[in-house]
Amino acid sequence: MDDIYNEPDAYSGPSKSQLKREMTALQDLGAELVALSKDRLAKIEMPERLRDALLDAQRFTKHEAKRRQMQYIGKIMRDIDAAPLRAAMDEIKGVSEAANIRQHQLERLRTRLMEDEAVFSEVARDYPHADMQHLRQLRRNALKEAQQGKPPRAYRELFRELRALEGKPETDDAADENP
Repeated sequence: MDDIYNEPDAYSGPSKSQLKREMTALQDLGAELVALSKDRLAKIEMPERLRDALLDAQRFTKHEAKRRQMQYIGKIMRDIDAAPLRAAMDEIKGVSEAANIRQHQLERLRTRLMEDEAVFSEVARDYPHADMQHLRQLRRNALKEAQQGKPPRAYRELFRELRALEGKPETDDAADENP
């Protein structure tokens, strides 16, 4: 009988402190999600009840109501896999590897556009919904700014346009063909 009490304790799962840290991390993730705009929230895949709770938290102005709603969001997040939400937040913040790769690809595309106008055919092929006239105008303005030694306003705007193109969904050609 004494052997039962003298045995080393078997692992019984994470400590109470570890569980509390995990719950706090989920609430913090929920707070980051609440801080996003409705448009950004709509782009993130999540259960509908979590989306509703996040939108409710955005509406609340009273401190105590917001605090209780944040706890409720944390409770909902305990029941779901938070990894995709963390990945989406990392991508929005620009800290994910995929976001960095996409950023570098866009920078290389912008550089190629500045060096060779023939790259516009590639852009037109990859992004059929692109406003090619606007992109060409931005390129001309960026080249002119570089020659005159002005700040690269159009150069940055060209990058923003390319990034926006990547974010836009492709147009549905099948819907256009069937009236």
